[in-house]
Amino acid sequence: MTAQFLSDEWFGAANTALAADDEFQSAAAGTELILQFNVTDGPDGERNYTLTLDGDSGSVAGGTHDEPDATITNNYDTAVAISKGDLNVQTAFITGKVKVDGNMAKIMMNVGALNAFASALGDLDASY
Repeated sequence: MTAQFLSDEWFGAANTALAADDEFQSAAAGTELILQFNVTDGPDGERNYTLTLDGDSGSVAGGTHDEPDATITNNYDTAVAISKGDLNVQTAFITGKVKVDGNMAKIMMNVGALNAFASALGDLDASY
């Protein structure tokens, strides 16, 4: 089933993919991290979601978190390019297309889990 990128259906499909991905589950084990993503300039305005790694596994949910470890902001076109694998996250950050506020050290310490997160969602059937 094709889900609109960043829709509630997409979050459901993303969580199913994360739960089924052994690499992500292994990388998420022992990792505690909360990231708030703010995607601006989308077809329906700004869309916010949270990635929560709770030490056992991880999940995504629409909305905001009161106390994220870091907040990551980018526009919709950048989010789509990253989602499709057309843009590397590190390149997006270095070129200023992704802004990070908060505990950058914690993000860097958990980059393996974040790469596994991106990889696990790389094959989602999404429309943009």
